[in-house]
Amino acid sequence: MPIVVDIDVMLARRKMSVGTLAERVGITPANLAVLKNGRAKAVRFSTLDALCQALECQPGDLLRWEPADAGERLPDASLSDER
Repeated sequence: MPIVVDIDVMLARRKMSVGTLAERVGITPANLAVLKNGRAKAVRFSTLDALCQALECQPGDLLRWEPADAGERLPDASLSDER
């Protein structure tokens, strides 16, 4: 997946446990693990906001994009004016 979630990096920088972060964000440790392990298909803005508040960081500190391998690329999803 080309979007990488770097929660572990911020947890280490803040010397915070997964349990503490989950409690502050208001999600279960299991749901936080889904985010940390890159298995999440989507992240709500409210969750991202709560993560940023708890970790005192910007969204870009938690999320980064890596290009996919050529074989993994999705079909061109260019926008068109077909309405």
